[in-house]
Order: sequence, then C-alpha cells, then structure tokens
Amino acid sequence: MKIIPRTYYVEKIKPYIDKGLIKVLTGQRRVGKSCVMQCIAQDIQQNDKHANIIYINKEDFRYDSIKDAASLVNYVESKLKAKANNYLFIDEIQDIEQFEKALRSFQANNQCDIFCSGSNAKILSGELATYLAGRYIAFTIHSLNYNEFLHFHQLKDEDESFMQYLQFGGMPHLLHLGLNSDLCNEYLRNIYSTIFLKDIVSRENIRNVVFLEKLLQFTADNIGSLLSAWSISKYLKSQKTEVNHSVIINYLKAMCNAFIINKVSRYDIAGKKIFENNEKYYFEDLGIRNVLVGMNFARDINKLLENLVYQHLKISGYEVFVGKYNDKEIDFIGLKQGKTIYVQVAYMIENHTTETREFGNLESISDNYPKYVISMDKVGRFNDYNGIYHLNIRDFLLKQL
Repeated sequence: MKIIPRTYYVEKIKPYIDKGLIKVLTGQRRVGKSCVMQCIAQDIQQNDKHANIIYINKEDFRYDSIKDAASLVNYVESKLKAKANNYLFIDEIQDIEQFEKALRSFQANNQCDIFCSGSNAKILSGELATYLAGRYIAFTIHSLNYNEFLHFHQLKDEDESFMQYLQFGGMPHLLHLGLNSDLCNEYLRNIYSTIFLKDIVSRENIRNVVFLEKLLQFTADNIGSLLSAWSISKYLKSQKTEVNHSVIINYLKAMCNAFIINKVSRYDIAGKKIFENNEKYYFEDLGIRNVLVGMNFARDINKLLENLVYQHLKISGYEVFVGKYNDKEIDFIGLKQGKTIYVQVAYMIENHTTETREFGNLESISDNYPKYVISMDKVGRFNDYNGIYHLNIRDFLLKQL
C-alpha cells in the first residue's frame, strides 16, 4: 500500500537522527505514527545504503513473542549488525511490558538509534519519565490537517471538500475508502471501538464501562463547553445516574491519555495564570466524534468549527488555552516560543451584535499580538478591524501560523 509522506512531522524529527536521543511518537491510534516512522526509515536508508533497520510492529502477530524487556533485548540483539549503523523502530511500544528497561540498555550501550510509537500518553508521564528522563524527545502526531486532507485526497479547496473534512475528519486511511460515506463511517466506528476497548478500558482498567461510554458521548456533545466534574455530576443526576466526582476526573484523564479527546485549560490573560477547574474538551478527530453522536450541521456547526480551529493551533505547535480577560472569554490563546495568538470563532458574522461580541472581546486586549476572528463568511467583512483580522475558516486552516 502506497505511503504518502507526512512531511511536516518527518522534517521535525530528522534533525534528531543519530543524536543520542530516543525519538518517541505519540498520538491517537491510526493517526499515522507508523507511516511517519516508515518514512524516516526510508530516508535513513536512502542516505546510508548499509544502514541496518530493525522494525518491530506490535500489531503484527509475527512479533507477538516480544512481550517484555527480556524478549525485546533478545530479539534486537539477534538482529544487530556489528559493521553497520543500527536503527531500531518499535510500533505501539506500550504493549511490551517494562520496555523502558530495554531501551535504557540499548541506549547505555550505544547499540542503536531508537524510534518508538505509542497510543497512550502514560508512556511519557510514567514509564519513560521514570527511567529515561532527559534521554528522549517526544513528538505528538495528529490526524490530517485540512491542507494534508486536500493533498491526500487530491481535492481542491472548495466548499464540498471542506464539508467532507468537517464530516469525516482526517484519519489517513480514509484515502483508501474514497470518502464513501458508508465505508468511512464503518471504518471510523471500528477505530472508535478499538480505542475505547483497548486504549481506555483495558489499558486503564476501567470498571464502569457503561458510564465511560456515556461520559464520552456527553463530552462529544459538549465540545467547546466549560466542563467540570461537578457540572457533569449535576447533569448525570438529572439523568438518574450518580457517579463519584473522582471517578469522573479519572475517566476524563483516561480518555485524554488515549488522545481521543484533549483537555484545554483556562488562562487568565491579565494575571497570566492557569485556572485549575472548568476546562473545555476537544476531539482529536471530528470523524470519530461524528460517528459517536452524529453530525447535525445546524445544531453543531459552532462546536465543529471551534474543534477545527483548536486542532489547527495544536498541530501548528501552539500550547492552547481558553482565555479569560476580566469578564470576557476568548475562545483560544495560543502560546509558542514567546509568541501569542488570540482567536475567536463564530459561524457567521451576520449582525452588529455578533460583530460587537466577537471583535469586541479581542479589541479589549491591549497588547499587540495577532488577533483573529474566524468564521464561515465567504470573505472577511473586515480584513483589518482595528488590528483584528477576519478570516474565512478555510483560509485560516490553510494558513501557516
């Protein structure tokens, strides 16, 4: 099957080849981590014809015997070549018990340059952080952004293409399904089931599976809304379901660990501090969100646009927050290497009230960092509204930030 390079990620990782650091690729299942690693392996072989590539894919039954650190060490050492540069690639490494001990051994003995991928954030906060602190660098791989979606499917930037992206999301394998609605939805449902059962229920030892699914559906239906364990608990009580606050917090964390959703904290712009409660949650991929709760354009368009803007900021390398400035809310603040960007999102700027709300919130911020209002208006009514830029959503998603 043809591999289309994810150039953005490959170019980010290439400078770290042969630099003594373990390269860890994380992200939701099926977003293309394997493809990125395969592209890097191909690039290495093009530059070094004698390079020895050792590739282990834990989703391939042929590697089922590699279950723990000892069997991993035995396998890799049997494949090493003394007179070649050795490169080790391990896909879905979290399925190997105590893998971190084997990686530490390989690195300590300078046996190979290591690349690995995982579909759970706990490998960074737990296993790697404990045993390999300072010895690895992590890269988060996301589903296709809008520009990649157009490139993969050989589409023009037009309304129909954007609506397909809004409905089906950016899972790379959709390329092979021709964006056929029935095929895509069935594929996305299968991915959701795998993430739900393998990456959340099994990995996190979830006991109340029925409640977990209800919570995930509730989150999908409330993307872009401020949520807390208390507000969720209050809603559940109205639905005759009572669950402890700590369970809600732990289950939300488990969902984030599997990268199916992302938590966005609130940030006080004036006080420059992060609030500890009332976060928003956005999906890694809208296609999976839509097969979970359905897509109703009239009901959901504002939520979906917010989710797309969040994804674009995140993929562009920003740390993303929901902004609070006095009594006003700013949809997104992006922070990156000393740069700040402010973004408001609306379906349409159709009247003076909407105009005042969206532009006025940004206008109240006195600094000179870039400020954008993003909507589905065909052409921005204000290319420059007192220093605030108004962009169509498609233009924004194609913009390098």
